[in-house]
Amino acid sequence: MVSKYIEEYVAEHKKASTAGLYRMLLKKHVKPRLGSIKATSLTRVDVQRAHALMTREARVSANRAIKLLSAAYGWGSRHGHVQEGMNPASGIKLNEEEGRERFLTTAEMLAIGNAMIEAETIGLPVDAGTTKHAPKGQLVVMSPYATAAIRLLMLTGARLREILNLRWSEVDLERGVLRLPDSKTGKKTVFLPTAAVDIIKGLTKLGSYMIAGESAGTKHEKPRSDLKRPWAAICKRAGVNGVRIHDLRHTFASTGVGDQMGLPVIGTLLGHADPSTTQRYAHLADEAARRAVEAIGGKIAAAMNGGK
Repeated sequence: MVSKYIEEYVAEHKKASTAGLYRMLLKKHVKPRLGSIKATSLTRVDVQRAHALMTREARVSANRAIKLLSAAYGWGSRHGHVQEGMNPASGIKLNEEEGRERFLTTAEMLAIGNAMIEAETIGLPVDAGTTKHAPKGQLVVMSPYATAAIRLLMLTGARLREILNLRWSEVDLERGVLRLPDSKTGKKTVFLPTAAVDIIKGLTKLGSYMIAGESAGTKHEKPRSDLKRPWAAICKRAGVNGVRIHDLRHTFASTGVGDQMGLPVIGTLLGHADPSTTQRYAHLADEAARRAVEAIGGKIAAAMNGGK
């Protein structure tokens, strides 16, 4: 039934990446543990036991597998595949997942900026993770498209694939926006600060995608797959540890909140469909509000005391 749910509903109504993730969870976690039990015979005890076994391998994936199973039973119940209301995956106690948020400090942003300038001009050592095709120790100049992509992620708060999959036809520099026909949350507009516009203006068009990959301009052109190697090299050179590409998005948001921009504005810039998603930055807004009230109160107190 889970397979039916994926192919008949998820594949038709959700993104291809979501369907792919669900197929992986089904193959790797659900089928090996529960594949021999009929959907109509599965019990909550069976699911709880399976979840415990999955957890030994991967705590987060175990949770995702149970959520998939629960969604499949909800769909199956509505479409007559199991008895109405039957859902043995409902109410299963899932593993705790700690939210991981890492924000770059001002000093770290400077170090990363300097490392990128060095990478695209002088070059970085091969042992820093720049490439796997040159002799170790040799300096290799990094692709300007890789550094441009990283800078754009830092300056816009966009998601990785929103930048790497971006086509030139979706870039509107006159209005200072990127018009994405599809993203994680659907159609989206990414607003560009002047610094980002300048970066894009400096790029040469080699193909359909703004961030040119190895197949740029060819008949079977594909977007760049990732930024793992250049990002690792830049972080190593900058002496910055424990920062993922996605943390650049957190840094963008925390910078905005720290400058007393409201959460609704930050949510719009990040493209959050659900306002509650932006609430993770609420504690930063509280800190900004505290600084603001001190500044305002200080000025008023000084005025009341004749400037003393």
